[in-house]
Amino acid sequence: MTQAVNLGFPRIGARRDLKKAVEGYWKGTLDAGQLLQTAANLRADHWRLQADAGLDCVPTGDFSFYDQVLDTTVMLGAVPERFEANEEIVSLDTYFAMARGTKDAPAMEMTKWFDTNYHYIVPEFTRNQEFHLASNKPLDEFREAKAQGHTARPVLLGPVTWLSLGKTKEAGFDPLDHLDAILPIYAQVLKALASAGAEWVQIDEPILALDLSSAQKDALQRAYARLSQAEVNLMLTPYFDRLGDNLDLALSLPVAGLHLDLVRGPSDLDAVVAAAPNKVISLGVINGRNVWRADLSSVLDWIEGPVTKLGRDRVVIAPSCSLLHTPIDLVYETKLDDELKSWLAFAKQKIEEVAVLSTALTKGRDAVSEALAASDAACKARKASPRIHNAAVHERLTNVTAKDEARATPFKDRRKLQQKKLKLPVLPTTTIGSFPQTADVRKARASFRRGDISEADYNQFLRDQTRDAIRFQEEIGVDVLVHGEFERNDMVEYFGEQLDGFAFTRNGWVQSYGSRCVKPPLIYGDVSRPEPMTVAWSQYAQSLTERPVKGMLTGPVTILQWSFVRDDQPRRDTCRQIALAIRDEVVDLEAAGIGVIQIDEPALREGLPLRTSDHAAYLDWAVTAFRLSASGIADETQIHTHMCYSEFNDIMPSIAAMDADVISIETSRSDMELLSVFADFEYPNEIGPGIWDIHSPRVPGQPEMEALLRKAVDAVGPEKLWVNPDCGLKTRGWEEVRASLTHLVNAARTLRADIKVDA
Repeated sequence: MTQAVNLGFPRIGARRDLKKAVEGYWKGTLDAGQLLQTAANLRADHWRLQADAGLDCVPTGDFSFYDQVLDTTVMLGAVPERFEANEEIVSLDTYFAMARGTKDAPAMEMTKWFDTNYHYIVPEFTRNQEFHLASNKPLDEFREAKAQGHTARPVLLGPVTWLSLGKTKEAGFDPLDHLDAILPIYAQVLKALASAGAEWVQIDEPILALDLSSAQKDALQRAYARLSQAEVNLMLTPYFDRLGDNLDLALSLPVAGLHLDLVRGPSDLDAVVAAAPNKVISLGVINGRNVWRADLSSVLDWIEGPVTKLGRDRVVIAPSCSLLHTPIDLVYETKLDDELKSWLAFAKQKIEEVAVLSTALTKGRDAVSEALAASDAACKARKASPRIHNAAVHERLTNVTAKDEARATPFKDRRKLQQKKLKLPVLPTTTIGSFPQTADVRKARASFRRGDISEADYNQFLRDQTRDAIRFQEEIGVDVLVHGEFERNDMVEYFGEQLDGFAFTRNGWVQSYGSRCVKPPLIYGDVSRPEPMTVAWSQYAQSLTERPVKGMLTGPVTILQWSFVRDDQPRRDTCRQIALAIRDEVVDLEAAGIGVIQIDEPALREGLPLRTSDHAAYLDWAVTAFRLSASGIADETQIHTHMCYSEFNDIMPSIAAMDADVISIETSRSDMELLSVFADFEYPNEIGPGIWDIHSPRVPGQPEMEALLRKAVDAVGPEKLWVNPDCGLKTRGWEEVRASLTHLVNAARTLRADIKVDA
């Protein structure tokens, strides 16, 4: 029998129930008992949904209040000293303090989970760190599912991946040096799960999809030599790319099963069949990171032969990775047109696809003939649909030349012209774009969409919000202003709603970090811009002030990365289509009198392939797409870009090749560590390292900001520096924003005086 399994399920609930409960707990409107009950209800609902959809066992331990890396950090008792926990079992409040910070203790660093838009809290390591079992979450949730009648497979983040994702806070040692200290805790957890009745435990080691160092390879061998002694079967689970040259290592590890991400690494299947390992092989053939319906007949044509060779009782069918990255259920999408909806599969539908494949392999195709026929019809209809292709878009792309993909004048010459026009002081201050999306803003938007208020009344409300934001920035002395983006629901969705080739869900939420959820657009066809998208609001804001106001755009790579992208043409081609649409907007902003335009690309690093051999091809088309979007303007117009929560060490030449006049980055959580990369590289253009961590509710004092800014001045000198927060202020409250931005502006003024440059 070929079983149907799942690697992980979305946690947030169909209507973002977990988000609301967690934020209620943070605000004090829910107590711990209510939060825990909401979580238990969600887990029960999700296990039942998965079992009803046809799974042979459900995953447990994949649920999290924040993220699975932080859960592992807590399980191992790796709480940084500044949180003063001293707890045998880490409390809920300490858990959230690690993620969000406190008045006295800055939050732990956050960064992207491999090449996804999901974020995790980065483990912190010191040389003499001690570990202990500080959370019983894996065992508790397994018992919970078992008590509800489910066959369950617990999920753990693997020890080598956890150590590899962390950062040292002391020089001179490797986090992998802690492997021997944490393996006994993993062994203790596995023993407890085995005693509770677990037959299999899934251990996620996505690090196997990377180019491994010899130390990591050795650590994997030592780790699984120890953990394989547990009286439970281990399913080693890498994902997000091919195993490639790590396949022999993965097959050699003494585990009972091995998962293959065959969406990202289809070539691994033939290699595994040829190796004929004495293991259960998990075939990840349903895409866990996109929303398009699978061509089930084609998948069966591909895997039936290999399954026969491996043995049906030694194969399980699964998604390529956890379904954390997809919305929960299409049933809630009552507003999507029937044609487009027929092309889609959310988490529940993907589980059903897994079940159809496992049934076909066990009982034959006739047993699922109806499901296969529906899949065939949907795939055929999608390929033939006239709404996908736009001949004018393709013709325009063929006419793009190298001249269209570069600014006409080198930066050092553009800089003089821009300074003459803008007349900015040294250490100019700005923000990243958005201002608080208050309850009033969200209420007004919802009222307008329901038809409760007129378009004229809604626009007047937005004008009032914009005017107040401009006045506030002028009052405290910000140098380059923003209009606040009150009209925007999301930095990608807002643009997608105005571009051809995009569609939108009503409840297609996915988790980005913590309680932050996003609703990625669906790019189903060729992309173009029918009319200007942001010009009117930027022009209105500029009319309110003599100071420059930035036009705010989202870049082509980020729109691509943060959408569910069509899978019937190369991503490069879709990205270039988006770039041309953004280029049109840039040109129109300049024509409307906007002299500073920011094209955000926080996802450029996120999209970097996991294997070094694939970097060059991606960076070539990604950087070219940005330049295509930004290069249709005069030298005097200043182009900014923004990137956050990314590691830049290995792509600095490409960052420089983007040729943005100014780049702003997140640096406060890393205590300016990221800026050192730009300093060492001698980054040629201007840079704004963030000095306020906006993902934490803390209000940093002016001295704290001054200290960070002094580090930045020491690193790259004052002439190149801008002063700004880490990211946009959408998620913060006005009380925090007023205080923190005032501190930021005053910190810049203090340093201007200290370095004796006339402001």
